[in-house]
Amino acid sequence: MGGVTHLFLDIGGVLLTNGWDRTMRKEAARTFGLDYEEMNERHHLTFGTFEEGKLTLDEYLDSTVFYEERPFTREQFLTFMFARSQPYPEMLDYVATLKRRYNLKVAAVSNEGRELTEYRARTFELYKVIDFFVCSCFVHFRKPDKDIWRIALDVALAEARNVVYIDDRPPFVQVAQSLGIRGIVHTGLAPTKAALAALGLE
Repeated sequence: MGGVTHLFLDIGGVLLTNGWDRTMRKEAARTFGLDYEEMNERHHLTFGTFEEGKLTLDEYLDSTVFYEERPFTREQFLTFMFARSQPYPEMLDYVATLKRRYNLKVAAVSNEGRELTEYRARTFELYKVIDFFVCSCFVHFRKPDKDIWRIALDVALAEARNVVYIDDRPPFVQVAQSLGIRGIVHTGLAPTKAALAALGLE
């Protein structure tokens, strides 16, 4: 095996909290008095298309929340949505340290809608640790489609054997591994540090 030259990272669950997950949707339903089951069903019908960059956030919300009159504004709901995003500072600092120490190139390989991706990247200055973003909303493929990792490899001009992919969802790690990428299932900072140390990144 060659040495590690690139890190491919998921964003939600690794560097930041998730962008808009089931827990957050339940909290939104409670906060705004929505029928969670109906909202969730509508979410599943449209969210994949939103993550692939084929629906705007406004169009997604038109389908899931604002298909009828509400006693709250779109701006109030968006403020709530964006406020769910929080950083994992220790993980961000750790990746930044590895990047400097080993001159690594770092890519985000993530399923997220455009507006959430842009908000999160700017708010938490992800560009300080990530060199390029191969996100579903930009490339129009979603994990577990292998093409999203193939695009990342092509953009990086990287050999799969020189890449480590980190994600908190084991099925996505397994798909990356099927392409020859080394994978780590992220369950916390300490286990990920130990796994990377075993690959020579201490």
